[in-house]
Amino acid sequence: MSRSNAYWLALGTALISGFSNYLAKIAVTVVSDPVVFTLLKNAVVAVLLVGIIAFVSRFREWRRLSRQQWVRLITIGVVGGSIPFILFFVGLTKTTALSGGLIHKTLFIWVALLAVPFLKERITALQGAAFILLILGNFMLGGVKGFSWGTGELMILAATLFWAVENIIAKKVLADLSSITVAGARMAFGSVILAVVVLFQGNFDMIFTLTGTQWLWTLIPAALLLGYVTTWYTALKYARASIVASLLVPATFITNILTQVLQDKTMTPAQISSGVAICLGIGLLLWELFRQRSQSYQYAADAHRTN
Repeated sequence: MSRSNAYWLALGTALISGFSNYLAKIAVTVVSDPVVFTLLKNAVVAVLLVGIIAFVSRFREWRRLSRQQWVRLITIGVVGGSIPFILFFVGLTKTTALSGGLIHKTLFIWVALLAVPFLKERITALQGAAFILLILGNFMLGGVKGFSWGTGELMILAATLFWAVENIIAKKVLADLSSITVAGARMAFGSVILAVVVLFQGNFDMIFTLTGTQWLWTLIPAALLLGYVTTWYTALKYARASIVASLLVPATFITNILTQVLQDKTMTPAQISSGVAICLGIGLLLWELFRQRSQSYQYAADAHRTN
């Protein structure tokens, strides 16, 4: 896959995430326990991914994994597929959704800060300007009024940092492994840890008492999560981590549009301003990326003519 196609795939991931965020609000209310809901949703995706791997390759890539690669995959399951989910959902019970959302929307900033030293990614001036527009878009939507630091906010910040670290580790692991293998490991190992937590909480029996409606509202988000994790990891394999994380920011704007349209509401000036800033930021980012690609092609053509 070309790098430019990976950019479009990342925007497709943002579209899936926008729908997923909207439906997750309904689903977690129907299932009632956020940790049990997360366990079931992630476990369904893990089973599907492992099934796809078994059907397509019969675990050929898994059988060739070195001990170091197994350690890295288990690490991704811990820092990406389990602990941050628990921190995020428990943190949400101790603070407002507004504060939680505002903190989580800083993920692309942390990924960019980590990608520079650990992945040697370069941030140009235009990319920096695009990042500032994305940050402004998020703050226009959430604002800082009523924001305060407490246990819940710190837990959500910790979850966001875990997911930022996951981006960096996954980018390194994806250099040698397929995206489907890494995604399957993330969901499988993460689900095992989540199951242990649910057992420790004494809520495992709840799984066997779910109604048909609750299972339906678990399977719908699981289908979206399957699309999200496979497209996200594929984009991450072929494009820079800081860019992929930034291209996921429009998910919030998509969720807002769905909320206004499906609930017959009118968008507020703050939401419209936020959407404009995010669209300008993404547009500037894409323009800079495709400008860099054109320059690379031009340099290659000049070098070929010189030789």
